[in-house]
Amino acid sequence: MIEFWNLPNKSKLIVEEIPYVKSVAIGVYIKVGSRHEPVNLTGASHFIEHMLFKGTKQRSALDIAASFERIGGQLNAYTGKEHTCLYARVLDENAEMAIDILLDMLFNSQFISKEFNTEKGVILEEINMSEDTPDDLVHEIFFRRLWQGHAMGMPILGTTDTVASFQRQEIMDFYHQHYVPANMVVSIAGNIERDKIRDLVAAEMDKYATDHTGLPPTEARCGGNFIQLQAKETEQIQICVGVPGISYHNDLRFTQNVMNSILGGGMSSRLFQQLREEMGLAYSVYSFPSSYSDTGSFAVYIGTSPGRIAETFQGLKQLIDELCTQGVSEEEVIRTRQLIKSSLYLGLESVVNRMTRNGKSVVMYDEVTAIDEILEKILQVDQVMIKDLAARLWQQQKVSLACVGPAESLPRAEAEFKKWWS
Repeated sequence: MIEFWNLPNKSKLIVEEIPYVKSVAIGVYIKVGSRHEPVNLTGASHFIEHMLFKGTKQRSALDIAASFERIGGQLNAYTGKEHTCLYARVLDENAEMAIDILLDMLFNSQFISKEFNTEKGVILEEINMSEDTPDDLVHEIFFRRLWQGHAMGMPILGTTDTVASFQRQEIMDFYHQHYVPANMVVSIAGNIERDKIRDLVAAEMDKYATDHTGLPPTEARCGGNFIQLQAKETEQIQICVGVPGISYHNDLRFTQNVMNSILGGGMSSRLFQQLREEMGLAYSVYSFPSSYSDTGSFAVYIGTSPGRIAETFQGLKQLIDELCTQGVSEEEVIRTRQLIKSSLYLGLESVVNRMTRNGKSVVMYDEVTAIDEILEKILQVDQVMIKDLAARLWQQQKVSLACVGPAESLPRAEAEFKKWWS
């Protein structure tokens, strides 16, 4: 049973009681991410995520880590473009302790100067590692150009310049402005007594209630189409071809999910079967939609050898054209519906998945959408809807390219792209 409360401290609490399991998953979603950052603080949300683990008024970093290891629990966090999440999974008997520690971390982290400076170095190395990973780098380049001039396009990790220049007080000010109850959703799933947990969370959050609600994000709009090339000594050339997409408020997201699965969402997809299995052009190839509150993208990633650039672009263009003009088969739609149905229901067997689904649903839609309602929308997707959306995205918009690879191969990649998508 799922219960959803708007607490007096302006935070939101979603609790799913599952009496037949022995574990509990707790997640606190903060509605702040990289898109909320001013230019000089690019990477601040991710930096704060790291600092939450570095000690509070009553617990050192070692105390926090040892508390969870001692009970066999799991503690982690991540930062996205529109929200940050701190989450844990523990045995049901340790749920109250875990909630106490999570909220202590969220509201009482000290940002000790020594730890602050040490973590700068850690994150700078994380940025260097990302830039040394060409398949990560090509995605960053694509998104930076797609939302050029807006924080949506900036890397979640930040840049070496911004992170190196962070000052403790400005990060603390950003933290105190955004990490407040009114900007948080608490999601809990597992073997708990929901009323008891509600009273506990409400009482703890009340201690930190404030009038601050954080700043609303500025509107993000995709710019014009582009070709962005970056030379890097790699064995492969990394290719990201894409277009502006849709927000997660658009009902076409259900059609997009089915279309993406058919095009490049798995081993039975067209991209995988034709470009990899039949033509041997790539080891890694997939399509991926990214949807946010007011914008989105839809792109295809391929890693191939410089000597097969022409074949790769020709094969990709043929697949995209077939999707837009011929559509998909009824068998593909039926198979994909079943795949999505299985994925949704199998996910319910994990308390972490349940907590995540509930939390994200409230963050995005301010409600929990029942699985049956989602499946009903998926089952309504048909061949015509997929063909129309594919044409809208890939034929009614200009297509963009980001490439990372050896300098001598980049002009050939640009020429082949222009040949097919001029």
